[in-house]
Amino acid sequence: MKRELALAWLLAALIFLALDAAWLSLMTPLVYRAQIGHLLSDSFDLLAAMLFYVLYLSGMVAFAIAPAIVKRRPLSAVWRGGLIGLVCYGTYDLTNQATLRGWPWLVTVVDLAWGTVATAITSILASAGTLAILRLAARRRRR
Repeated sequence: MKRELALAWLLAALIFLALDAAWLSLMTPLVYRAQIGHLLSDSFDLLAAMLFYVLYLSGMVAFAIAPAIVKRRPLSAVWRGGLIGLVCYGTYDLTNQATLRGWPWLVTVVDLAWGTVATAITSILASAGTLAILRLAARRRRR
């Protein structure tokens, strides 16, 4: 199972990083800079970003993708992934909403939607991709 989880983690990383890079490229000027530009740094902390992605992807694999792989049902990863995205992004945004002066509701709503959708999409694609690769490998071994 270690190999399967490593493969799932790698696929999830490729998918989520691509989605998140596209999202941030498109939405930073439209939403984030427009709404909370005064809070944004000119650059980002690479170590903090890497730690976020490692933790987030590990949680996604553990709680959404791995159960779908074990059950051999990638669709079951959708609701679990969506829930993880909602909870994690909700924790960040609603804490900011509750504690930061002037934190816009628009950013909270947009982030909650993004976290939910991106994590659900990543979870189903990574679990389906992992299962497909495992099936191909099993067929090759039987030949």
